[in-house]
Amino acid sequence: MVDAPSRTLQDLVGHVGQYPEEAFIFVREGLSHAAERVHGPETDAHRTLHQFLSENDVDWDQLIVSYHAHKLPPPIMETIAEAGGCEKLNRHITGRQLCWGLRDLALGRWGMLARTVLESWNIRGTQDFGRIVFGFIDLEMMRKQAEDRVEDFEEVFDFRDAFDRAFRDGRLPGTATDS
Repeated sequence: MVDAPSRTLQDLVGHVGQYPEEAFIFVREGLSHAAERVHGPETDAHRTLHQFLSENDVDWDQLIVSYHAHKLPPPIMETIAEAGGCEKLNRHITGRQLCWGLRDLALGRWGMLARTVLESWNIRGTQDFGRIVFGFIDLEMMRKQAEDRVEDFEEVFDFRDAFDRAFRDGRLPGTATDS
């Protein structure tokens, strides 16, 4: 929110209470990784809209309604129109997409140790990614869309299969059709 005090990483760790700072940093980095994987690179138009949404405490659904009613500032209207409409600028990803993106990021970063690193942070299943994401959302450090639920993160994949067997079998990020 615009007038709310800024929340810190320590506030988030205290709020969720189950994971260290590194886990939250990893999930935040993974969000960008997964969005790029699904939608391609972020553009200036995306950054402009993200800034507008944050500064004006507007969610994506409100933006779409305001755009179609022509009730946005002219520069924002132009940015959206030049990009081909709101649908072209929405970089939302599902819980499932985020989980697979986090898996790929972890495998790329830590290789065979990916599961071990995540488990050292108390992340033992995809539901833990959901708890972290919804911790961000609870403290208004991240936004969700109306259809997003913490249950979207439940049992997306089995950690042993996704990390250990995938690495051993050569099903590495970018080569598997499992996501």
